[in-house]
Amino acid sequence: MRLARVVGQVVSTAKVSELSGTTILVVEDIDTAPDGTDRRSYAAVDLVGAGQEEIVLVVSGGAARVDPATTGVPVDQAIVAIADTIVTHGEVTYSK
Repeated sequence: MRLARVVGQVVSTAKVSELSGTTILVVEDIDTAPDGTDRRSYAAVDLVGAGQEEIVLVVSGGAARVDPATTGVPVDQAIVAIADTIVTHGEVTYSK
């Protein structure tokens, strides 16, 4: 799992039928390096109703296809949780 921030949404009028009714969001990995060099953006299917700028947990590969909504669907990234609070080394580093 990776922590990411929702930074946008994908609008698609044509897609495979298995993706009909899904919301696809653009997420950006949370910085892991002080200079932000590890940051990248990618599309992920939203399974939890995440909103713009929320911090989310993203799974990839086979883990993205475990949920009943994505089983057998051509999905490589899925948002599976919305973070309310993040505690790092005993300190709250994020709180909604």
